[in-house]
Amino acid sequence: MNKLSEMECFVTVVEAGSISEAGRRLGSAKSVISQRVQQLEQRLGTTLFERGRSIRLTESGEDFYLNCIRILAEVSDAEDAVQEVQSRLSGNLRIAIPTAFGMGYLTPIMAAFAAHYPDLRLDLEFDDRHVNLFEENFDAIIRIGEAGNPSLVNKVLAQNRYVICASPAYLAQHGRPQSPADLPQHFALFCVHGDVHGSWALTVNDRVETFRVRSRMRVNCGLQLLEATKAGLGLAVMPVFLAADAIATGQLVQVLSQYVPRGGNISLLYRRSQRVPLKLEALSDFLTEQIGNPPSWELKLASVCSSLHH
Repeated sequence: MNKLSEMECFVTVVEAGSISEAGRRLGSAKSVISQRVQQLEQRLGTTLFERGRSIRLTESGEDFYLNCIRILAEVSDAEDAVQEVQSRLSGNLRIAIPTAFGMGYLTPIMAAFAAHYPDLRLDLEFDDRHVNLFEENFDAIIRIGEAGNPSLVNKVLAQNRYVICASPAYLAQHGRPQSPADLPQHFALFCVHGDVHGSWALTVNDRVETFRVRSRMRVNCGLQLLEATKAGLGLAVMPVFLAADAIATGQLVQVLSQYVPRGGNISLLYRRSQRVPLKLEALSDFLTEQIGNPPSWELKLASVCSSLHH
């Protein structure tokens, strides 16, 4: 096994969190992956992992992992430079995507992108955790909200707006809030990655104010939040891209529309380099074109609002 393959195997074990999961991702037996790790440690003359119930990196392992990420990224850039001359996209493209946006909207677009570039191998990971591009082996990430890191290239794909909504059944039982002052009398549903537990930050007269609400359920995925809201468990704050279909079909009703929280953007982020990889430029252009301006979910919500005023 050459050194680059060793690095890729090692990085996969770290990010998979176990030898068996790394074997599944690489299409190799657990025993083969374990042997490769042992051979790598023997060649380097150091221990990379602390053995136990879960795999943890030693100090040497952490240093080696960060260097592997950097080297593999540089190799990928070099390959992209050659591909640019050949005007053909190939190789690997690994992207981290928020679960609800990926499963609810982006999956068909990425399938179309893969069909458009048949020599490109996509590795899409749907996950709501905060991915650090400088510490993990991703080429790019889709981020919802503020990008927050000026050292990353930030390609804005669409504006991310929020709505406050509830099911018709919930509103029939508990009444419709007329102002944020009514919120303490209502049940609310929270998403771990977006809300401060027990309160909402809403915009009132161009100022952000915090309002207490009664927590009924707390989830860690937008899709869970959507289903719980449709089931009538409470009010929820959610992105328009997640709520638009349910509002259009009457499963959810928008409330307190003049007080919605600020949403930031939906962006494609990747590391800065002297030469922007051709595959990332292609991905950015494709996503921008397919999502549209305004995106389809905003057009759908606008259509619902227009019909309500006629």
